Amino acid sequence: MLPDAQELQRAAEVVYRHLKPTAQYRWPLLAQALGTPVWVKHENHGSLGAFKQRGGLYYLEQLRQREPKIRGIISATRGNHGQSLAFACAQHALALQIVVPHGNSREKNAAMQSLGAELIEHGDDFQAAREHAATLAEQHGLHSVPSFHPHLVAGVASYCLELLQAAPQLAKVYVPIGMGSGICAMLAARAALKHPVQIIGVVSQHAPAYALSFMHGTATCAPATTLLADGLACSTPDSNALAAILAGVERIVTVSDAEIATAMQLLFRSTHNAAEGAGAASLAAALQERAQHHGQEVGVIITGGNIDSAQFAHVLQGTAPLAV
Repeated sequence: MLPDAQELQRAAEVVYRHLKPTAQYRWPLLAQALGTPVWVKHENHGSLGAFKQRGGLYYLEQLRQREPKIRGIISATRGNHGQSLAFACAQHALALQIVVPHGNSREKNAAMQSLGAELIEHGDDFQAAREHAATLAEQHGLHSVPSFHPHLVAGVASYCLELLQAAPQLAKVYVPIGMGSGICAMLAARAALKHPVQIIGVVSQHAPAYALSFMHGTATCAPATTLLADGLACSTPDSNALAAILAGVERIVTVSDAEIATAMQLLFRSTHNAAEGAGAASLAAALQERAQHHGQEVGVIITGGNIDSAQFAHVLQGTAPLAV
């Protein structure tokens, strides 16, 4: 079940003790490229450069209230979830272990460590890291933080409320799907505000688990092979997230690494903002559906800007390795 309006308000109050609302802008060059007015929600402007920070703050606040004597936690991540937890743990003087797959973003790893997380590398993909974190939690009696939870959703929804309140005429919004907290937060915010916006999910063509699950109406696993959008590299959908998505999402659009790279280039040219692969996926989907906008106001989310500098340079030069 998604958090209700009262819980979204409580979560926002916790988030705003630590963060200021992020901006949403209408960029003329992007409107020209899409042929319609477009709002960009800039979660890359947060102090950790990603929307996940909001969820960790509320999750840890609630955890501390339930378990005041807790000493440490563990979780798996590709980066932004881990930074969020590290930042929140620092506010509560809690130890944090983070499991990442081998080959994870060097700069995201460094950011998590700089925030106080103990980094553990294990496995070749996120699912392997996730399973190892669960094993370590059981072995050492640590609290395991999932990638999807109603309290994470409630905290994240503060950005969705900001956007929908700023854009009452928004007709549709494209929201990337990793494990599901971002799009479920948008669903919760829409319900709380009774906003008429259509919510369209976006997944990587090279990590199609949620798209296949949406099509089949049941959880369907699929390999995650994207080389550019690590934040979308989900191979195993969360059942609770999927239930909410099936109930409230208009449709799911799949985008390729090549389309994401094009969107990253366009964002930089048009707004001089850096977006990581997952952060540019919503714009890639809006570009793919350009003929369907008909002058309606469209929203896209830069969910994060935490891309390794060398990879971003390759994207701008058109030389980045891409999944096919």
